[in-house]
Amino acid sequence: MRIPRRAAVATAIAVTSALVMTACAGSGGAARDDASGAIEGTVKFQTWNLRTNFKGYFQGVIADFEKKYPDVKVEWIDQPAEGYADKLSADAAGGTLPDVVNVSPDLATPLAKAGLALNLDEAAADYKGEYLDSAWKSHPMPGKEGTYAFPWYLTTGPIFYNKKLFQDAGLDPEKPPTTYDELFRDALAMADRSGGQIAMLASAPAIEDFGRYGVPLMDAGMTKFTFNDVKGVELVEKYKELYEAKALDKQALTAVAESSGRKFQQQSIAMNPGGANDLKTYKDEAPSLYKNIGITPAVNNTGKDNMYVQGLMVNARSKVKPAAVAFAHWVTNAENQMKFAHEVAVFPSTTGSLDDAFFTDDGGTDEGRVRVAAATALKTAVNYTPAVFTEQMKTVLKNEVAKAMQGKKSAKQAMDDAVAECDKLLRQA
Repeated sequence: MRIPRRAAVATAIAVTSALVMTACAGSGGAARDDASGAIEGTVKFQTWNLRTNFKGYFQGVIADFEKKYPDVKVEWIDQPAEGYADKLSADAAGGTLPDVVNVSPDLATPLAKAGLALNLDEAAADYKGEYLDSAWKSHPMPGKEGTYAFPWYLTTGPIFYNKKLFQDAGLDPEKPPTTYDELFRDALAMADRSGGQIAMLASAPAIEDFGRYGVPLMDAGMTKFTFNDVKGVELVEKYKELYEAKALDKQALTAVAESSGRKFQQQSIAMNPGGANDLKTYKDEAPSLYKNIGITPAVNNTGKDNMYVQGLMVNARSKVKPAAVAFAHWVTNAENQMKFAHEVAVFPSTTGSLDDAFFTDDGGTDEGRVRVAAATALKTAVNYTPAVFTEQMKTVLKNEVAKAMQGKKSAKQAMDDAVAECDKLLRQA
């Protein structure tokens, strides 16, 4: 599985239903969140589809840790991408969850709810200042203070745009839109100038688009969704306007990342997320596009781009908690995250790391151009997707947005229905 933007392979709801049954009524409290004591024992460390490409890197990280802490041995377990959430569920239910576990926020949340994730605000507070504040807060638990995984690597997607298509539409190719008002204005102008042949975008809005637009997605306690407010409805109405004006691709309601990338390569859409590998593909396969590609942060109304984050959760019931916390911190410290960023196109979550020359000087390469653009965005980025927003909820939202854009429902009704269904799913978790 590709590292950037790794999503849960099954819904967090499925995990929760099995986990809650394992949570002991009296297992909460300070004792579980205390990681003081001798750093010793065998730490079981589980990652998510990383051994094939990064075996040498992890073996080195583990060897260095064991050298520093000779009373600790680390047993590395790497699970395949397929069925990863189900594997977590089975291990949690069976009491065999490893001591340190690679999770995304949506997978950490049900584990925390079941009392299986160590609250690092209590057990590892001394390390908090080493990480970007937005990254440290990226693994919350609804209804409870704290963070439940060490932030690990981050990713984000800068936007590619076609300068020639902008120029053909009478738009300034050096000034791509930065706000949604500018995006909607430029998209309508491009559709009008091209006679509906060129669309600005290929996809309907997803949950992170609502966040970037400035829509409040949930209440403060993460007990109910709120993206059906005035601004949420307004966003859907704006996209419906684009769709009807052919400023949004005609297949936007069913688009996936791969199809959007093909349309950008074919120069039938003007903007699309991308990475270094995409840029290389365009250079090799579409040189006329490549010479006209600009790179810009994703449009937003908040001044903050979207962050995708992976974390390392410490099992609250681990019998070697001091060693497990020490190892999770070791893997995610600035030095080891920087080494990992040199191995693959990810970014460290540690304070100050993004100021390193590796992330500020593109070296005149395509990979460097994308890396610098993404690193710049990540300095202020946040994870807009609520930790409790499951794959099933994403499908609900996508379907209701489609109904609104097709005129089958008003935008207000569609968003009300989406929130009602997502709240129902949240209560079932």
